[in-house]
Amino acid sequence: MTEKDILKALMNVEDPDLKKDIVTLGMVRNIEIEGKKVSFTIVLTTPACPMKEMIHRASENAVKFLVDKEAEVNITMSSEVTSLRDKNNVLPGVKNIIAVASGKGGVGKSTIAVNLALGLAQLGAKVGLLDGDIYGPSIPLMLGMEEEKPLLEDFEGKNYMIPLEKFGIKILSVGFLVDKMQPVVWRGPMVSNAIRQFVNDVRWGELDYLILDLPPGTGDVHITIAQAANISGVVMVTTPQEVSLNDCRKAIGMFAMQGINIPLLGVVENMAYFIPAELPENKYYIFGKDGGKKIAEEFKLPFLGEVPIYQSIQEGGDAGNPVVLGTGPDAIALQQIAQNVAQQIAMMNAG
Repeated sequence: MTEKDILKALMNVEDPDLKKDIVTLGMVRNIEIEGKKVSFTIVLTTPACPMKEMIHRASENAVKFLVDKEAEVNITMSSEVTSLRDKNNVLPGVKNIIAVASGKGGVGKSTIAVNLALGLAQLGAKVGLLDGDIYGPSIPLMLGMEEEKPLLEDFEGKNYMIPLEKFGIKILSVGFLVDKMQPVVWRGPMVSNAIRQFVNDVRWGELDYLILDLPPGTGDVHITIAQAANISGVVMVTTPQEVSLNDCRKAIGMFAMQGINIPLLGVVENMAYFIPAELPENKYYIFGKDGGKKIAEEFKLPFLGEVPIYQSIQEGGDAGNPVVLGTGPDAIALQQIAQNVAQQIAMMNAG
């Protein structure tokens, strides 16, 4: 067996999401051959690859069927999150910035942002969470960090904020800087300056994903962020009822406008239905049915998943213990959304 033989065989293994073979994609690394023993590493483009086991099995079979049926194949599966962000732009150590947005308030956008960040971290990624909802910063409460304050650090003659850390992710919010009982009464320019500071004057370090929780609606803050940070893509959050869907359409249109033009990664439908504990076989579509799916189809966007109304999600958010850290059906639904978002980023970065 030679390295050339192994690579030729592995060219028959295709990544089902990226539609190219794993050799062409540069996923095959560190080939070592000793007699009948061959080992190599397959580096996936996301730690959330749902086809991980299939690619492993197909690669082993390719070597045995196309090179040597007696080969002892040892494959190490790892991941290396890809990026299209300009390294000369702001936050050069951040591979992907994912904004979480909604057309209106009250649809659970911040809940999705928090659980998305933690879900990606559970997959093994390095994750940051930036609370860009200046007027209604809720992430400190959702993570049980209302009394904490970020530190300042001098670096090359300039003061930088250092994000706080909890549950394995880095976190920053305007809620850490103001009294929790004090309303944030800022005019547009003040908000824009605060957003720029959070982007430019924070030492985020090396991250695979920075999740950015945007304010609801459309306005100055969104335009400022689009100009200040090279955002990789946007996750839209909506509930099924028509009033939320109409505002979601407007927000999708804003991100497609000239001068903003940020890719949409897909749609999440929150509060999709309710299942009472005493009647687990019953589903009640309180706010309507399949609204998020219809919006995704209308704009030809991926449908990233739906989250039913679970009391545990509300309780976990109020107690600073997000449900995605658990093992119940609520956690599984949110973990699947995190996997789908990582998958969409990988596909987008692969072109």
